[in-house]
Parts: sequence; C-alpha cells; structure tokens
Amino acid sequence: MAMSASAELSKAVKQQYMELPQGDKVQVMYVWIDGTGEGLRCKTRTLDSEPKSIEELPEWNFDGSSTYQSEGSNSDMYLIPSAMFRDPFRKDPNKLVLCEVLKYNHKPAETNLRLTCKKVMDMVENQVPWFGMEQEYTILGTDGHPFGWPNNGFPGPQGPYYCGVGSDKAYGRDIVEAHYRACLYAGVMICGTNAEVMPAQWEFQVGPCEGINMGDHLWVARFILHRVCEDFGVVASFDPKPIPGNWNGAGCHTNFSTKEMREEGGLKAIEESIERLGKRHSYHIRAYDPKGGLDNARRLTGHHETSNIHEFSAGVANRGASIRIPRTVGQEKKGYFEDRRPSANCDPYAVTAALIRTCLLSEEGDEPVDY
Repeated sequence: MAMSASAELSKAVKQQYMELPQGDKVQVMYVWIDGTGEGLRCKTRTLDSEPKSIEELPEWNFDGSSTYQSEGSNSDMYLIPSAMFRDPFRKDPNKLVLCEVLKYNHKPAETNLRLTCKKVMDMVENQVPWFGMEQEYTILGTDGHPFGWPNNGFPGPQGPYYCGVGSDKAYGRDIVEAHYRACLYAGVMICGTNAEVMPAQWEFQVGPCEGINMGDHLWVARFILHRVCEDFGVVASFDPKPIPGNWNGAGCHTNFSTKEMREEGGLKAIEESIERLGKRHSYHIRAYDPKGGLDNARRLTGHHETSNIHEFSAGVANRGASIRIPRTVGQEKKGYFEDRRPSANCDPYAVTAALIRTCLLSEEGDEPVDY
C-alpha cells in the first residue's frame, strides 16, 4: 500500500519549529468547500490578536479558477467567515474558520449550500430542530488501496470487523483516536466513533447539533480528518461504495427530531414526517449525494444494510429501510428518527435543509421552494 512522501518527513524536526513562540500574532486557517461540493480547501493568514468572535474575522478572497469555482478571466471569489473553531494542529490561540464562498458579484457560489440552509433553519427556529449525523469513511493508501488489506487480495469476509478489537480486525485505529481528540480540542460536537463492517472502514458521529450547526460541525470534522490522514500519509475516502462487490458501502445516516417529537406523544409528529418523506423520495435521493443520486445508486442496492434507491420504506429497528425508528422510540412514543439514505459524501447542508423543507415546511414535489 502506497503512503505519501510527506508522511516520511520528520515530525520531530517540525515540532522544534511549532514550539517557537509566536508573540501576539495569531494564525487563522480559512477553510472552504470547493467547486466539487466534496473537496475542502484552506489557506492561512496572520491576525494581530486572537479573534473572540466571528465578527472580528476579516473577509478574504481566493482564485476560484483553481478550485473549479470560476473562470480565469474573472476568478476572484470571496471567503465569508461563518464558524470559528480552535486549531488542533497549531493549537491555541490559533483558529480554524469555516467560510461561505461568494462569487465576484457577491452571490453564493454553486456549492455554497450553507446560505439557503441557514435561511431555512431560521424559518423553523422555534421548533428547535436537532440533528446527529453518522459519518462513515474508508482509510486508503495514496494508491486507492484500502489500508491494511493484502496487496494482491482481500481480507477475510465481513463479520469480525464491526466494533472489532485486535490487529487482525481494527485497521488504522491511531488515525481514529487522533481525529477524535483533535475534534474535541477544536470544539467540534463529536459524540462517538466505532469501527465499521468493512475492514479499514470507520464511523464517527457528530451531534446533537441544532440547525445550521450540524453542517458547520460535520464539515470541520471532515477537514480535521483529512489533515490527520495527511500527517499519517494516508487518505480518508467518503466514497459511498469504495470497494465493489460483497462489501458494505459508506453512508451518513442522519438522525432528526424537533421539540414536539422529543416531548410526550411525539411519535405522532415522527410518523407524520415520515409520511411526508415517503411522498418526496426522489427529491431526497437527489439531495443526498453531490451527484444527484448517481453516487448513492452504487450503495443503495437493498443489500449490505441499505434500502433500495427506487423504493421508500420505514420501520422500527429496520436497518434495511429508508427510515428507521429506533426501538426505544417506538416503546417510549417519543424521540427521533434516522434517515439512512444520505451517502457518505453528502453535503450536510443539503441533507438537513431537505429534511426541514419536507418535514416542517410541508413542501411537496420534486423541486425545493425558493424563499
């Protein structure tokens, strides 16, 4: 399995420099989603003092022709700071800042789905929507070969790897532990992690997050994972079906509830939402991966703990359904439901906005309403 050359550079030598005092200056890394809707980009600037709020961060710009976001003849794009976190790589007082991207005319870039998501979330703020997203990913070498897999073959069949312990079952735990601690340091609302069904596949969970925070925290958790993997010389893949055949794909199961759903008798509101979702299945499938459903078609086959992409289904404790109601929710008649359709490479802004539009704003049809 190939690993990046930069991973072979001496981290001990680098640490000598990272321990040098930086005076009153602060390094702020601006992070944004590029034109693919999946990739992340970043660059750093120096500020004279530690910013205490997002309002203290200046807007910035970048060359959009090099990020699939504009043409070279008119390439300036604007970075609008939107959410600030502690930097787990440079440490305090340095910051990570997730940014929205605006075009030269100050309209949102095509892959800036945060702006409309925020608008939709503000409309239902009084219903206190909570989300929790379960991000699956696969650790690969730089040649695309799964981490720890034999060079010219496959590991043993699935079965012993899910939540597995031991060198022959858990592939790459160092990366998982480093990522978890880095997220906690940054202030990301990470709430758990586990090894997944396919060897070299893992999952971390983020939430519960209210409203727009879900998208912000998941994107920053993904950025931190990419940076951690960079240090280890490997690649984190969010491909929904990285290995064809009898291997599990990777999803981003999304748990959703409102204040009404969490209160006594909330199961009625849950069932009403599921009924609305059933009438708008094709719209959600298009919103749940960056290629309008094409990526998810490789994963949602009705096998390997997935539903069929062409059919909507719901059930209590059913991991082969589109929507799963946890058994405890069925018993207590309140709580939340899990939408199992989003792909691992989904945009959380698109997923959470779609759920709000259908479940709380009662939108119908195949197109979102323009508010």
